[in-house]
Amino acid sequence: MTYYSKIIGTGSYLPEKVLTNRDLEAIMDTSDEWIFSRTGIRQRHIAADNENTSDLALVASRRAIEAAGITPQDIGLIVLATSTPDMVFPSVACFLQAKLGIKGSPAFDVQAVCSGFVYGLAIADQFMKSGQYEHILVVGAEIFSRILDWNDRGTCVLFGDGAGAVVLKKSTAPGILSSHLHADGNYANILSVPGSVSGGKVSGQPLLQMEGGTVFKFAVKVLGEVAEEALAANQLQKSDIDWLIPHQANMRIIQATARKLGLDMDKVVATVERHANTSAASVPLALDEAVRDGRIRAGQHVLLEGVGGGFTWGAVLVKW
Repeated sequence: MTYYSKIIGTGSYLPEKVLTNRDLEAIMDTSDEWIFSRTGIRQRHIAADNENTSDLALVASRRAIEAAGITPQDIGLIVLATSTPDMVFPSVACFLQAKLGIKGSPAFDVQAVCSGFVYGLAIADQFMKSGQYEHILVVGAEIFSRILDWNDRGTCVLFGDGAGAVVLKKSTAPGILSSHLHADGNYANILSVPGSVSGGKVSGQPLLQMEGGTVFKFAVKVLGEVAEEALAANQLQKSDIDWLIPHQANMRIIQATARKLGLDMDKVVATVERHANTSAASVPLALDEAVRDGRIRAGQHVLLEGVGGGFTWGAVLVKW
């Protein structure tokens, strides 16, 4: 028997606090026009001081589980993508499991930065194909606001906090058609948080640094290539894509990717204006919005793709 993964529930969560570009004008040398013209971002959400990544993940997961019409106890595996864990260990997935009231089933984190949710979905799909799980919870959750240099206007304006989740169900009918993952560690220093903890002290600089121009060029190149790879693997044409949900890093990257695929922007789900770059949370946040507002419907082809520090990149093609 061949098993597939069907997405049967989506959920998301954005922290209550909203930080607009106008707010940033008051604390640094920048402007709404400068930020929006270069990134397409108007605002971002910022986690409260008492919120951890697992708290954001919990709300998104509960909403996805409710949408799926199951209970937390029906979840056989949790795969959680994040670069901003609650602490060094245990994993955010284990904290989430406890908060959901689940015991015994496996739970682990995936660290692929902004490609994390795509990686997590691909990993979960492979587990589902083994046939041993009926339902799998896949989550992307981040609190990037805590690893930003708020004096660096070139990076801090780009990111926000949030979480998104999906529930997968074992199916004999195709859902996830294929996944395609890549990485190239030679680009590790282009986008990184070069800090570590040793002997109770922080060494290095535990704040995000990025070579923006290099990231832009690389992202546009590989997002186009991996989309073509996914289509070729399934013998589909670009015109067969009903919805493209790319990582929400920068509107110019999203637009350039759409042009490479010959897609009109009305076939692209874009939330970057309101969410900014939420790293591993960006794709499931956008997916949940498009599912709940009715844009995504049964029978459509949905292409999810991401690129992030590592560099990592990948795509998952879904038949809804």
